[in-house]
Amino acid sequence: MSGEEDPATRVLVVDDQELVREGICALLGIQPGIAVVGSAGDGAEAVETAQARRPDVVLMDVRMPGLDGVAATALLRRVLPACKVVMLTTFADDAYVTRALRAGAVGYLLKNLPAAALAQAVRLAHAGVAQFDQSVTAGLTAGVPAPELLTPRETEVLRLICAGATNKEIAARLYLSEGTVKNHISRVLSRLGLRDRTQAALYARENGLL
Repeated sequence: MSGEEDPATRVLVVDDQELVREGICALLGIQPGIAVVGSAGDGAEAVETAQARRPDVVLMDVRMPGLDGVAATALLRRVLPACKVVMLTTFADDAYVTRALRAGAVGYLLKNLPAAALAQAVRLAHAGVAQFDQSVTAGLTAGVPAPELLTPRETEVLRLICAGATNKEIAARLYLSEGTVKNHISRVLSRLGLRDRTQAALYARENGLL
């Protein structure tokens, strides 16, 4: 009674290079807990296919002809708000990361990830945990103000962390479950490229979030 209790995370792979797209689909397809439900070669096809297949997570390339990955992400977030979009690209560019986040992406990963690590990133994204390649987090936090990286609720959680509140106290204060608070904290740490609550508190102080 273990594997059947948790349905596989449904994934749509979007990349304009057919060989790359097929390779990612093949590698993910043999990973446990992952079901590849389709693929697309550009942003417009991605939105159309996602509406038909209803994936949990879309792995989205950034640079594509026609509707690019960022524009497609923004459109997907409007038509399928429950679907999580993770950018999967070769470009570790701060401007792309910022645009992707503003469009609603929950992660930004590079294509040099091992298949097992990519599958785990997909599972975590589905669970609501933001995923960023380590090479982009430093530039991300340096170049973008925290209010643009975090949702209003995540900013509230960060402020309460800085005030020394425990997960239980944050949950009571914001009328959330402790599990939801833990998810918010994981996203805050991931999006800001921080290791722990201490670094989060220091970041809040240094960036005037108190």
